[in-house]
Amino acid sequence: MPIYKFRVVIEQDEDKVYIASVPALQGCYSQGVTIEEAIENIKDAIKLHIEARKSFNEPIPIESAIEEVEVNV
Repeated sequence: MPIYKFRVVIEQDEDKVYIASVPALQGCYSQGVTIEEAIENIKDAIKLHIEARKSFNEPIPIESAIEEVEVNV
Protein backbone atom coordinates (compact mmCIF):
# COMPACT_ATOMS: atom_id res chain seq x y z
CA MET A 1 0.00 0.00 0.00
CA PRO A 2 1.54 3.34 -0.99
CA ILE A 3 2.18 6.10 1.50
CA TYR A 4 1.05 9.46 0.20
CA LYS A 5 2.64 12.75 1.24
CA PHE A 6 0.96 16.11 0.70
CA ARG A 7 1.90 19.68 1.49
CA VAL A 8 -0.41 21.17 4.10
CA VAL A 9 -0.96 24.90 4.48
CA ILE A 10 -1.95 26.10 7.94
CA GLU A 11 -3.28 29.60 8.51
CA GLN A 12 -4.86 31.24 11.53
CA ASP A 13 -8.18 32.96 10.89
CA GLU A 14 -9.64 36.05 12.54
CA ASP A 15 -11.18 33.91 15.30
CA LYS A 16 -7.71 32.46 16.16
CA VAL A 17 -8.70 29.04 14.73
CA TYR A 18 -6.08 27.22 12.65
CA ILE A 19 -7.29 26.26 9.17
CA ALA A 20 -5.45 23.47 7.36
CA SER A 21 -5.75 22.89 3.63
CA VAL A 22 -4.16 20.62 1.04
CA PRO A 23 -3.58 22.47 -2.24
CA ALA A 24 -3.21 19.23 -4.24
CA LEU A 25 -6.61 17.97 -3.02
CA GLN A 26 -9.17 20.54 -4.03
CA GLY A 27 -11.71 21.10 -1.26
CA CYS A 28 -9.71 19.26 1.40
CA TYR A 29 -9.83 21.46 4.51
CA SER A 30 -9.95 21.04 8.26
CA GLN A 31 -9.36 23.12 11.36
CA GLY A 32 -8.25 23.01 14.96
CA VAL A 33 -7.88 25.15 18.06
CA THR A 34 -4.13 24.42 17.99
CA ILE A 35 -1.74 23.76 15.13
CA GLU A 36 -1.31 20.19 16.36
CA GLU A 37 -5.07 19.63 16.37
CA ALA A 38 -5.38 21.09 12.87
CA ILE A 39 -2.65 18.71 11.64
CA GLU A 40 -4.33 15.67 13.17
CA ASN A 41 -7.69 16.73 11.74
CA ILE A 42 -6.30 17.31 8.24
CA LYS A 43 -4.81 13.80 8.27
CA ASP A 44 -8.34 12.44 8.77
CA ALA A 45 -9.69 14.76 6.06
CA ILE A 46 -7.00 13.56 3.62
CA LYS A 47 -7.88 9.91 4.29
CA LEU A 48 -11.58 10.60 3.71
CA HIS A 49 -10.84 12.61 0.58
CA ILE A 50 -8.74 9.80 -0.90
CA GLU A 51 -11.36 7.17 0.01
CA ALA A 52 -14.05 9.25 -1.70
CA ARG A 53 -11.94 9.65 -4.85
CA LYS A 54 -11.30 5.90 -4.93
CA SER A 55 -15.01 5.12 -4.53
CA PHE A 56 -15.75 7.27 -7.62
CA ASN A 57 -12.77 5.84 -9.53
CA GLU A 58 -11.20 9.30 -9.65
CA PRO A 59 -7.43 9.70 -9.84
CA ILE A 60 -5.55 10.70 -6.70
CA PRO A 61 -3.28 13.69 -7.30
CA ILE A 62 0.14 12.71 -6.03
CA GLU A 63 2.74 15.18 -4.83
CA SER A 64 4.89 12.26 -3.74
CA ALA A 65 4.31 8.62 -2.95
CA ILE A 66 6.56 6.19 -1.15
CA GLU A 67 6.27 2.55 -2.08
CA GLU A 68 8.14 -0.24 -0.36
CA VAL A 69 9.78 -2.75 -2.65
CA GLU A 70 11.71 -5.91 -1.91
CA VAL A 71 14.82 -6.85 -3.81
CA ASN A 72 16.50 -10.23 -3.55
CA VAL A 73 20.23 -9.94 -3.98
